[in-house]
Amino acid sequence: MFLGLSLLVVGVVLCLNGVWQMGRIEDREIILINAVAALVFFAVVLLIALAARQPADLLDAGMTLLFGTTYLWVAYNRTFASSGAGLGWFSGFVALTAAPMVLRVLAQGDGLFDVWLAACWAAWSGLWFLYFLNLALRRGSPRLTAAATLLCGIFTGWLPGLAVLHGLAG
Repeated sequence: MFLGLSLLVVGVVLCLNGVWQMGRIEDREIILINAVAALVFFAVVLLIALAARQPADLLDAGMTLLFGTTYLWVAYNRTFASSGAGLGWFSGFVALTAAPMVLRVLAQGDGLFDVWLAACWAAWSGLWFLYFLNLALRRGSPRLTAAATLLCGIFTGWLPGLAVLHGLAG
């Protein structure tokens, strides 16, 4: 029910975070979109959890909470000029947590949209892993991470979110 909205928000915040990482948006300006995205995801988590009828619903709420926490942490780091190491370690944990979603979606899926959604989980897990490398281990490529963030925003969030909200997918 919240898939289109969630994808759209993921798309917008990832696109803007990618542009920010490319140096085109200032640190203090990126705070707002990350805080708004976190609030949207926390509201979605609450609605999913309150309407939960089966354990899979709580899994969906928990996975959504990982997105919201990530964006809140980015906003926090920019507000208080933190190093990002804590977010990096969190991102490593989330990358490992998100990876099995690829198999779950494929096992339960019944069409091309589900194959695409599984690919999204693989991309998101990989993106979180890039943040782990860059922020926690201080290895990796900030340019690659910025480009991957922007591309994930476009192809795993923004465009598919619009398609779902317009009734063209999902």
